[in-house]
Amino acid sequence: MDRSPLRKHPEILFNGGMPTLKPRKYLEALKRSASALDLQVNLAKRRLATFSGAILLGLVAIGFAWAGDRAQHIFRSFQLRFEYAPLILTPLGFAFAAAVARRWAPAAKGSGIPQVMAAGRHPELAGALLSLPTALIKLVLTTLLLLVGASVGREGPTVQVSAAIMVAFHRFIRVPLTSGVLIAGGAAGVAAAFNTPLAGVAFAIEELAAAFEQRVAVLVMGAVVVAGLVSLALAGDYVYFGAMRQTLGLSGMLLVPPVAGIAGGAVGGLFSRTILAFARGRGRLATVARNNPVRAAFLSGVVVAILGVASGGLTWGTGYETTRLLIEGYGEAPLWFGPAKLAATAATAISGVPGGIFAPSLSVGAGFGELLARCFPSYPAGAIVLLGMVGYFVGVVRAPLTAVIILMEATASRGMIVPLFLTAIIADAVSKFVCHDKLYHGLAGLFDEKPPIAGQSK
Repeated sequence: MDRSPLRKHPEILFNGGMPTLKPRKYLEALKRSASALDLQVNLAKRRLATFSGAILLGLVAIGFAWAGDRAQHIFRSFQLRFEYAPLILTPLGFAFAAAVARRWAPAAKGSGIPQVMAAGRHPELAGALLSLPTALIKLVLTTLLLLVGASVGREGPTVQVSAAIMVAFHRFIRVPLTSGVLIAGGAAGVAAAFNTPLAGVAFAIEELAAAFEQRVAVLVMGAVVVAGLVSLALAGDYVYFGAMRQTLGLSGMLLVPPVAGIAGGAVGGLFSRTILAFARGRGRLATVARNNPVRAAFLSGVVVAILGVASGGLTWGTGYETTRLLIEGYGEAPLWFGPAKLAATAATAISGVPGGIFAPSLSVGAGFGELLARCFPSYPAGAIVLLGMVGYFVGVVRAPLTAVIILMEATASRGMIVPLFLTAIIADAVSKFVCHDKLYHGLAGLFDEKPPIAGQSK
């Protein structure tokens, strides 16, 4: 056999005239083959963990939504029969939730989104911030708080619970835990909570992922699509806040968005600044509240109860029903609804009890949008309410893309895309001037500084 073409390949031997690899090179080839096989197996396991987790979290999100709505209905029925009972029931519920969270699940306090962000930056904190026991306590306590009239939302808790489910599946299947897993879980939680898949992807880009990479994008979109399909299959093709078909003409787009953006950004920024000040213990009142979390929660419950009784129940819970009526144009809210709902939401958030601010903030924004609609009577009221919602919501969370997509998907208001974006951009700039730190990022930094320990106040 002519060996001249193979002289440049000294790793090849000839056994009986047949070319073979030298032993060392043969072993290296085997290792490369085994490494490629391991990569394929790990990729398959990661996909299995991600999509299995997305299916379960979709089911959990739907169950949580049903439980939250049912809790609000029960409380409302009870409050109609016993008008002043919440003056006792609500503060006791706040104190109980704060005591349980402090004793058994300190990572369950607050929204849940900052916990996911902190764990995304430091995956080693996932065990403390995103455990299944913490997720279960979060679900139970948030539902309990809705049962006593707290102004909380379920979207933030859904994000934390969804990320915890993703973590559990990856650990069970023995797949390495990365920040992409947490981002995918949190994004899928937003998609399932609002039935808005695009908003889930936008939220992952804007809030959960500091550096968004292509490989993370595929993981996020896969989890969001699966969770969205589960929600769509079981809950139906519904729009969260009802359909809003009204639009604004050119004059409306030039006049209303700047007003809604400036007002919403300023008020939302003040809300964020207040929450961060209390969370960081700045000021004497904030320090006292931080050192006495159960008593502070009780007093916050008193404030929420008084506001609820005085408003005839409009400030209880998520505010979803009132918001939907305002958007669809089936009713009007009192002029004081927005400020009263803002006060109830701030009191609930300051207390540190488990619960989100997504839905309550959108409800506050709807109240301010109702005020704006009175100032612009010649324009469609539903459209202006929507601009009030996006202005205030962006002022609070500083995520303009997420806010616009959530409202566009949750109200089927595609014709409002331009004024929504104008309002969001203006609100984001104004809010940054009022409160330099983004709310969720500032709260997440507190978990970076001192991970929560059961039995201790953070």
